[in-house]
Amino acid sequence: MSSSYHHGNLRRAVMDAAVAAIEESGPSGWSLRELARRAGVSHAAPAHHFGDKTGLLTAIAAEGFDLLSDALTRAGDDLLDLGVAYVRFATRHRAYFEVMFRPELYRPDDPDLAAARTRSGALLDRAVDRLSPDPESALAAWSIAHGFAGLWLSGALPAEVGADPEAAARPVLAKLFAVQPGEPA
Repeated sequence: MSSSYHHGNLRRAVMDAAVAAIEESGPSGWSLRELARRAGVSHAAPAHHFGDKTGLLTAIAAEGFDLLSDALTRAGDDLLDLGVAYVRFATRHRAYFEVMFRPELYRPDDPDLAAARTRSGALLDRAVDRLSPDPESALAAWSIAHGFAGLWLSGALPAEVGADPEAAARPVLAKLFAVQPGEPA
């Protein structure tokens, strides 16, 4: 067993192993037993901490929404900057992003997950409300940022958009708000 087990970091070690496995083979291409091996812990340790794979993916989704909230908070109040921060999060934390928006993989009614998801959604809603109080505007903003991130991650965008997802996303997202990149939304 690894020293992380003896230092009380077992839960973190299993989650880190799961994130690495998701980055390599997606959210369903691994088993709890494989994660235990990766983390250097007993085969029973993941089940002890998370119950099952769904429990582990629930914890990953909750942590992902918390990380997203932190990223959005750091972006400030500018809606365009928030959209770019969303794309940055997706491209830098792909494993979390691949789980967070797939509720069939986790327990959507988990209280920690629900709180984390609500927090990140509120940050986006508050910013969009300054632009327009209409709920469709929030959905449009999220859809464009999320869609761009998904297209980037899947490799579906043409090569001429360049190699920097944030630089490529900024003018696309600016179109939604009819502002030029660099101007406040």
